[in-house]
Amino acid sequence: MAPRSGDAIFSSIDRVNAELFTLTYGAIVRQLLTDLEEVEEVNKQLDQMGYNIGIRLIDEFLAKSGVSRCVDFKETADMIAKVLLFPPMFLGVTASVSSWDADGTCCSIVLEDSPLLYYCNVLSGFIRGALEMVSMKTEVTWTRDVLRGDDAYELQVKLLKQVAEEYPYKDDE
Repeated sequence: MAPRSGDAIFSSIDRVNAELFTLTYGAIVRQLLTDLEEVEEVNKQLDQMGYNIGIRLIDEFLAKSGVSRCVDFKETADMIAKVLLFPPMFLGVTASVSSWDADGTCCSIVLEDSPLLYYCNVLSGFIRGALEMVSMKTEVTWTRDVLRGDDAYELQVKLLKQVAEEYPYKDDE
């Protein structure tokens, strides 16, 4: 089946209101800050939460969207930024993929805005988890943040290795 546009895919998938998600997320961050007290620990927990969300949402997305398998890391990164992660499935934030290295294994995802503000590690975890579920081991780091004086929100996504798909049994037995 040929890939469909982001809007067509989005219309066929259940979604949560972005404002509700942001308020819930804020309450989670506040509770984590109360419980853990260290910003670094809070961001580690948020990254893990995002990773777990990414693992589950990519399965649902692939099952319901009818999107064909991406052929390489570039196509996969573009699909995550333009269809799955941002407009409008996850937070309704527009994102673009840019700054590819010569090998095609490292890029930047630039967000126009981030409703999650300072505690955004859930996004880096989300991308990492979603990519791992499609056999791509990655490292995702924040490189720019408007709240720290930069001109944009930017994540660097680096492909560490393409993991061969493993099957639990042999078809010929």
